[in-house]
Amino acid sequence: MFSLSEMAWWCVVALLMLLCMDHSSCDQPHAQFSSQTDINTVVQDPRTGRIYLGAVNNIYQLDARLQKESAYTTGPRMDNPSCTPPITNLCTEAKNMNNINKLLLVNSDSNTLVVCGSIFRGICSLLNLSHVDNVIYFSDSKGEKTYVATTEETVSVVGVISRFKKGEPEQNLTVFLVGKGYGGSDSSKLISTRLLQDYQELVRFENVVEASTVQASPFVQRYLHDFRHAFKDSGHIYFLFSRTTGSSDSRKITFVARLCESDDHYYSYTELQLNCSTNGENTYNKVQSAAFYTSVLFVVFSSDEDSSMSALCMYPLSSINRRLEEVIESCYRGELLSDDKPKSVYSPYSSKTEYPCGAEFLPSPLASKPEYALTVSPAYTRKGMLTAVAVAVENENTVGFLGTSQGEVIKVSYFEGTITKVPVQACEQETNCNSCVKLRDPYCGWCVLEGRCTRKTECGRGEEKNGWLWSPNQQCVTIQAFEPPNISCKKTKCILCVTSEWGCQWNMQDHTCSDEDSTVDSTNIIRNREEKCPQFENADPLLIPVGYKTPIQFEGKNLEKYMVRSSSLHTEPEVNVTFYVKEKETEKKIDSTLQVVLYNCSVGREDCSLCKNADEKYGCVWCATTRSCIYRDRCTEELPQCPDPSITDIVPRYGPMNGSILVTIKGSNLGIKKEDIKRITVAGMPCVHKAEKYSVSTRYYVHNDPIPEKVHPIRGPAQGGTVITITGQYLDTASKEDISVQVAGVPCEVILEESRSRRQRRDTSSETMELVVKFGHGEWNVGSVQYEKKNEVPLFIIIPAVLLPMLFFIAVSVYCYRRKSQQAEREYEKVKQQLESLEESVRDRCKKEFTDLMIEMEDHTSDMSEARIPFLDYKTYTDRVFFLPSKDGANDVMITGKLDIPENRRAIVDQALNQFSNLLNSKTFLINFIRTLESQQEFNARSKVYFASLLTVALHGKLEYYTDIMRTLLLELMEEYIHSKNPKLMLRRSETVVERMLCNWMSICLYQFLKDSAGEPLYKLFKAIKHQVEKGPVDAKMKKAKYTLNDTGLLGDDVEYFVLVSVLVHGEGPDVTPVKVLNCDTISQVKEKIIEQVYRNLPYSQRPTVDSVALEWRPGSTGQILSDLDLTSQKEGRWKRLNTLAHYNVRDNATLVLSRVLHTQQSFDQNQDSHEERSALLEDDKVFHLVRPADELDDVKSKRGSMKDKATTKAITEIYLTRLLSMKGTLQQFVDDFFRSVLCTGTVVPPAVKYFFDFLDEQAHKHENVDEETIHIWKTNSLPLRFWVNILKNPHFIFDVHVTEVVDASLSVIAQTFMDACTKTEHKLTRESPSNKLLYAKEISTYKKMVDDYYKGIRQMVSVSDQDMNTHLAEVSRSHTEKLNTQVALHQLYQYASKYYDGIISSLEEDPAAQSKQLTLRLQQIAAALENKVTDL
Repeated sequence: MFSLSEMAWWCVVALLMLLCMDHSSCDQPHAQFSSQTDINTVVQDPRTGRIYLGAVNNIYQLDARLQKESAYTTGPRMDNPSCTPPITNLCTEAKNMNNINKLLLVNSDSNTLVVCGSIFRGICSLLNLSHVDNVIYFSDSKGEKTYVATTEETVSVVGVISRFKKGEPEQNLTVFLVGKGYGGSDSSKLISTRLLQDYQELVRFENVVEASTVQASPFVQRYLHDFRHAFKDSGHIYFLFSRTTGSSDSRKITFVARLCESDDHYYSYTELQLNCSTNGENTYNKVQSAAFYTSVLFVVFSSDEDSSMSALCMYPLSSINRRLEEVIESCYRGELLSDDKPKSVYSPYSSKTEYPCGAEFLPSPLASKPEYALTVSPAYTRKGMLTAVAVAVENENTVGFLGTSQGEVIKVSYFEGTITKVPVQACEQETNCNSCVKLRDPYCGWCVLEGRCTRKTECGRGEEKNGWLWSPNQQCVTIQAFEPPNISCKKTKCILCVTSEWGCQWNMQDHTCSDEDSTVDSTNIIRNREEKCPQFENADPLLIPVGYKTPIQFEGKNLEKYMVRSSSLHTEPEVNVTFYVKEKETEKKIDSTLQVVLYNCSVGREDCSLCKNADEKYGCVWCATTRSCIYRDRCTEELPQCPDPSITDIVPRYGPMNGSILVTIKGSNLGIKKEDIKRITVAGMPCVHKAEKYSVSTRYYVHNDPIPEKVHPIRGPAQGGTVITITGQYLDTASKEDISVQVAGVPCEVILEESRSRRQRRDTSSETMELVVKFGHGEWNVGSVQYEKKNEVPLFIIIPAVLLPMLFFIAVSVYCYRRKSQQAEREYEKVKQQLESLEESVRDRCKKEFTDLMIEMEDHTSDMSEARIPFLDYKTYTDRVFFLPSKDGANDVMITGKLDIPENRRAIVDQALNQFSNLLNSKTFLINFIRTLESQQEFNARSKVYFASLLTVALHGKLEYYTDIMRTLLLELMEEYIHSKNPKLMLRRSETVVERMLCNWMSICLYQFLKDSAGEPLYKLFKAIKHQVEKGPVDAKMKKAKYTLNDTGLLGDDVEYFVLVSVLVHGEGPDVTPVKVLNCDTISQVKEKIIEQVYRNLPYSQRPTVDSVALEWRPGSTGQILSDLDLTSQKEGRWKRLNTLAHYNVRDNATLVLSRVLHTQQSFDQNQDSHEERSALLEDDKVFHLVRPADELDDVKSKRGSMKDKATTKAITEIYLTRLLSMKGTLQQFVDDFFRSVLCTGTVVPPAVKYFFDFLDEQAHKHENVDEETIHIWKTNSLPLRFWVNILKNPHFIFDVHVTEVVDASLSVIAQTFMDACTKTEHKLTRESPSNKLLYAKEISTYKKMVDDYYKGIRQMVSVSDQDMNTHLAEVSRSHTEKLNTQVALHQLYQYASKYYDGIISSLEEDPAAQSKQLTLRLQQIAAALENKVTDL
């Protein structure tokens, strides 16, 4: 059973057969062709009449009679839509997939057939129109730019051959335009122009129009485009399709889209709605098929409301063009409705309500509004699905052929202003003239001389007057009878009879063939196409010797009817003997026969040697009694050995007396194999048998000595190479192998066919030498030749003079290198051993610390769902990434969103900013804008970063356009670094606007990846560091800790402390919460830990601050407010120590109350006895917490001091470095988890990463001086160093958390390790190496391999096409743009335009493209509105 689409194509085949009017192929009745697989597409070459079928896995070439001329197999092939061609072993998902043909186009000018299938991502090929099995072009290695069709069976593809002008000077290129719907695994290009020839850097099938807004609409998949037809006429290209409106309404509407054939940007692309209406309603809304003929578009529609109804509507092309011109002119005249919306058009693929007709950067193409639709009434309706239409003109009448989903073909005729439905191919059904002409079918008429109803072309003399009658007004003439009535079933064999196309049947009893007669019911009848004919086969043996009785066996088939009959075996008198079976009673032969071969051993084997060399299958022997070759079983005495040899000829006939030449002997009985030859003599002289040259020659033998007479030339260079010609008599004596030529003992090469020799090089003096020619053992002196010698330095002097210094230099270099390497290796091993001993000493401690950490982290991990991880929203995330590092920080206007604009000017400013936004959408303006700013000296690095961030926000609504600008600027940057700078330095810093644009682009594209994948391990790492740091003392003033990864932040003193295991905290409610704190914690540190625990389910920004709460200790019935400084604070000279829990003597299980206060100062005042006490706290004292700075020790003894304080010296922090190892070992699992989440391709890789890495690979491939190391550095600079290091060092960019300086110090060490892992440079460790590098020295190699594997894995992934990337970017734009401060960004951007106004104006005036688009004028108008001033416009 066929599906709807399959049945539609069978209908197309039938329609195409009916339209073959001008070729003899249609004159033959019952012409047909059957494909083994479903037929997908059908096209015809108008020049030759050939028909081409695109079927599943096959392309067929048929002649006009539907006879197969050639075929080409296109599948199945190993493929998978998720793999990038070419398919290799790396594509583990590859399997044998059918190739469904999606597009066939005939290009008659180049005699090629364009074939596009569903495998290999829709790659096309070019076949020869004359022989489709001849592939002219196919390549699956050009990348996604050559993916034309679709991998999905349900997505339709249409195309049309066209011309395209490009280049300077203009070249007229052959192209084809393609329209296709959206497939999930292919690009979202609606319309594309594909090259049919290579042009400069563009390859065949590459899209030559890339910047069109029609091609990469971000929401194209919403509209469910279903393309059905494409054609061109009078310089325009037309596409017919149906689509939805993009809203929740899934009802489809039919459109015809038109664009100018010469439009290289698709700016003229306009859609016009087509209605096929009844009773004023668009009843038939979905196009199924169409045909364009004689300036009329014939379209068959179906209905969404009633799928069983369909109709044919006709649209004159002049009406379509006229309505399109009305719509376009209305738009360009600016005709608006009362709501300021365009009157006639709308933006079909965009949510924008304004459409700037004529603007340079169009947000989306034009489409007519429903009220401007071209509406016609159906010319023909039908109950059932119409799926195909074809049109022809017969006898000046238009005839349409309609295909149905049931495989039927309906013919409708249009004349006299009406549509008449007539049967298809009903001519042969009419048996008389009257019924034939009453059909009123232009295709059917009465052929008078043949007496049948036929087409005019099928009537032998139909062109003669009254030879073919069509009109009912004419008189019918008939032929009464003719003999014989039928000669088609005069077959003499059963198989020929039942396989006849004339429907014959075979009578086994009578052995006759006759017309099939269903009324005859007999067991002796074999019906047409029945495989029941009696047959004989598999005869054994097939070889029969003459004169020997041999039994023959054979097998029978379908012989049931002959089992009870007697039969006899007979033969035909032939060398190839034919056996047949005959019934004895009827003497009727069964028409199936057997053939065997009779053979005679004596034929062609007149002597014994030939007989013994006969093929063993014949069994021939040389018989002694008959002295002849006969069959073995007929011979009574086989001769074991052949008679004596008989010589018939010898070659050569003559030779030199001295002999030593090759002689060939011919004859008979000369042995069966070469070993049979024992001895050979010629003229009584023994000869050597050359077994490998066993050959034949004849006649007589004459001795003649050769006579060399002359040699030319007689002089030549000593180096040799001169061709010497020797002339004389009898020089053809013997063969080439017997001739040798020597000059002064040096052999020469003998050249074939001519008596020439080439002299070899000889080191000799300038003297006369003898030329000797040898034939066999004879020698002849021809004459003398003379050599000239060149003066050269002897080699025995040159070689030592060159080699000895080289060898000495190499030996010294190797010695120095090995000595240096061994020294470095020893140093490295020494450092490595020291590290291993350090690690060993703290291994047990690490295990204990890690176990404790994992136990205490369980509570955090259990709350680590996405809802509990405090991810920032998109706006806050981008604000912090883009603008938090700016000079104003959190007060930046882009974060606050507050602009100081007077209320009376706000509307004017908003309108001007919208115009400025449109101006930024001009690529010409924006590139000039950026180049002008970067050329200014005062436009420093900070300004470039800020400007790029503003630009990112301003263009966030068009991220695909932003990406295009970024790519353009990156290409310029690459050219600059590759040709004038060190390519490895590119993207290392944000020294240009585009480098910061790239950083922002990565931040935008990886936000969702952070939330879905990498965010959780990063948050766990942050929490683990924070928890481990707070387990030990942290100096609140020095910002140093006992537990850290950073040696500069390591607390260098052994501070005595103990953990208050369970401090009960009574908050504002009845809850009691245990919190772990240290007795050495300051009061503020205690508050932070209590707030962290009590408000752990709230993000940091929603928690109370330390200054907004008061901590009260209740040791008994009374309470005491605790603070960092009060009158009880301990003083040591001018140093004052911050108060801790130990200072207040707070013990375990103490009761603390945390309460909010309205004003921190008020709370402070309540605990001061007098103004004098407050003044005492405000003295200019220095404050410390745990330790004082080593370089600021006070020499004055404090009141509580002792002699020990005087002896305080600088602590040696190196003895505490083992704490770093302990901290590192405890956190190792969390570090590894984060690295794996970022550097693993086994999970989801953000499409932006794959897209940008492929972009870098592609550009590097175009430049010879960019090696793999440079590509690695580019990728590292663009992603790990530009994004991941930034996020790792600043978790508050993505999470709502507070990062203390101590935690930040440890994060910096991990970030540095991440950076080291991404570099190709090998780090040699020494005693002077920083501690953080020594800390992770052992893991660096593992991390480096992870990075390398990550880059390799991404390279092997399926490519992300421009369309897929644009779709992803468009979705980001749609989801988040409204939340950003776009207007503020535009306002801030304009400040740069205002500051460098003159430079920008000058740049635009020097650019011809900017002048043609009046960009200078537009900027002046915007300046006038924003700055409220008058300009000289």
